[in-house]
Amino acid sequence: MENPVLYIVIPCYNEEEVLPLTAPQFLKQLTDMMSAGLISDKSRILFVNDGSRDTTWEVISSLSASDARYKGICLSRNRGHQNALLAGLHEALEQGADITVSIDCDGQDDITAMSRMVEEYHKGSEIVYGVRSSRDTDKFMKRFTARSYYKLLKVMGADVVYDHADYRLVSAKVLREFENFTEVNIYLRGMFPLVGFKSTSVYYERKEREAGKSHYPLSKMLSLAFDGITSLSIKPIRIITGIGGFVALFSFIFIIYSFVGFFTGNTVPGWASTSSIICFLCGVQLLSLGVIGEYIGKIYLETKRRPRFIISERTPENSEDE
Repeated sequence: MENPVLYIVIPCYNEEEVLPLTAPQFLKQLTDMMSAGLISDKSRILFVNDGSRDTTWEVISSLSASDARYKGICLSRNRGHQNALLAGLHEALEQGADITVSIDCDGQDDITAMSRMVEEYHKGSEIVYGVRSSRDTDKFMKRFTARSYYKLLKVMGADVVYDHADYRLVSAKVLREFENFTEVNIYLRGMFPLVGFKSTSVYYERKEREAGKSHYPLSKMLSLAFDGITSLSIKPIRIITGIGGFVALFSFIFIIYSFVGFFTGNTVPGWASTSSIICFLCGVQLLSLGVIGEYIGKIYLETKRRPRFIISERTPENSEDE
């Protein structure tokens, strides 16, 4: 059996500072796996420029010109990390990849863990998740919010791997089936478990970022979390139904209580109880409408069937690829 062709898929957004540092590390890992007989010498590193505003694409083009094992595609505009990653996976599949490993370009994920991922693939796994072995390097708030996030996803019914982000190996067999998932609102770390096939996990320690700044502030993390919940679960709608039933029951009991008080002459004029109930009910209604509206908005986007990404440019084919 021939060694599989591996494509390392790396989404990039405004990474001009970190790419010159991490690109050689990715190349070294690729050549090490080739030397170890784990992958084919046709394996490549594929950078995906997600509409960067700096010179990221120029850096990628320069890398591609310097070595045939570097390849790159440029999206027509910024589409977000998940869509950029999906674009890279589709491109890798079209280029003939047998397996892909997706990883961020900041150097925080342990690059050497790829070898163990490929070994697990040789043992029969079609998906290998890269999972953090600990969060000791995170600050308290980051650690607390991350753990709460994964627990919330589980409670809401999303099938996710705890402490796994987007560092994973996926076979071409899985990617071909994944192409049938055509929704616009995507959350890859929760969607790949839905495909099935044999899977396992590889554990590693996460490091500090090599250079530059993180592009995932709290606002984006919260947005990603909410997308993950609403893309994979309808449990919030069911929770709203439960709250609605409870409030309706409470209101019915209160109406009976009011009638009894009125006929027994125990009513006391006042606005506090009335206004409190009205505010409570209005708050529940507005919150419920907001959650339902989020789902309706996603349905609206899905019905448009707009493309999830558009590739505007590719690095030129090197003579070694021909």
